[in-house]
Amino acid sequence: QVQLAESGGGLVQAGGSLRLSCAASGSINSINDMRWYRQTPGKQRELVASITRGGTTNYADSVEGRFTISRDNAKNTVYLQMNSLKPEDTAVYYCYTIGAMTVYWGQGTQVTVSS
Repeated sequence: QVQLAESGGGLVQAGGSLRLSCAASGSINSINDMRWYRQTPGKQRELVASITRGGTTNYADSVEGRFTISRDNAKNTVYLQMNSLKPEDTAVYYCYTIGAMTVYWGQGTQVTVSS
């Protein structure tokens, strides 16, 4: 079992920044990829960014150049630095990982960007 605990969401004005954190605990040796997804009401959850254990990253086109995903393997934590935030970035952000063929999600953290 893996537990994921997110933190760092909140309310910010357009153009501002936030940093999300996701701490993993439990059977963490099975974890490789870690990802951030986001979801708004009535829409499907969308992939925002991903990072492998080795540090290879990928981003959605909508956040490329503004968001940075990173991880600290010693702390079993993944981060999402979000800069130049836009109102359309408003969503619940979820941490995701897969280990031993099981998918794990965090509880989600709300990010609200005001115009």
